[in-house]
Amino acid sequence: MKRLILVVGILMSLSACAMSPSISPPPRLPYPAWYVGLAAPQHMEVWVETVDVIDQRGLRFFRVHGGVASYTGQPEGWGNGAGKSKPINNVDLPERIFLRWQSLVEPQAYKISIQIPQWVRDQMIKPEQAFCLWTSKWEEDYRDALTLGMAPGGIVKVWVGGSCLGYREVGRYQAEVEPLGPYRGASKGKYIPLEPENKAYVDQHGIPYGSW
Repeated sequence: MKRLILVVGILMSLSACAMSPSISPPPRLPYPAWYVGLAAPQHMEVWVETVDVIDQRGLRFFRVHGGVASYTGQPEGWGNGAGKSKPINNVDLPERIFLRWQSLVEPQAYKISIQIPQWVRDQMIKPEQAFCLWTSKWEEDYRDALTLGMAPGGIVKVWVGGSCLGYREVGRYQAEVEPLGPYRGASKGKYIPLEPENKAYVDQHGIPYGSW
């Protein structure tokens, strides 16, 4: 309950917004929306404060995603690139993604700006035939999802993929410490509390720095 009260209080103190001129034409994509996924190694709990996007039209969209990241299968290393996904509606393909999050096991707040390469956008609109496990048949699919993987030490990995096509690594990045702390000082230095099971794991095994 204390965790829930703290989260609600912090979120109420912040304004969420998406800013784009109303005169801009809508995105012309082969699907209704692309997706952003959030992931973290098992037990390395993450709270994402914001994901912001500058799309290829040059428009800025703030807080398109956030919250708890889903876990990979193990504390060390990474999974297959999937994560807790959210559709990003009425936003063109990303030119740059801004990410700010709390690594709760340390705890530490990080931020990073990631330039998305052109080859990734090309992949996101390229139709491919793939055998889809969900339907047990061959289908046309797109790599319409970007997953942001976050680990202690400010390590970020990005993948691009689709539900039937699997994921390809875009790159590995090093974030910087947010000097203002969690929520850029709005929470007065208070982090989201670490879940007891994750605290117990870290207390016993430590944080496997260098494995990501």
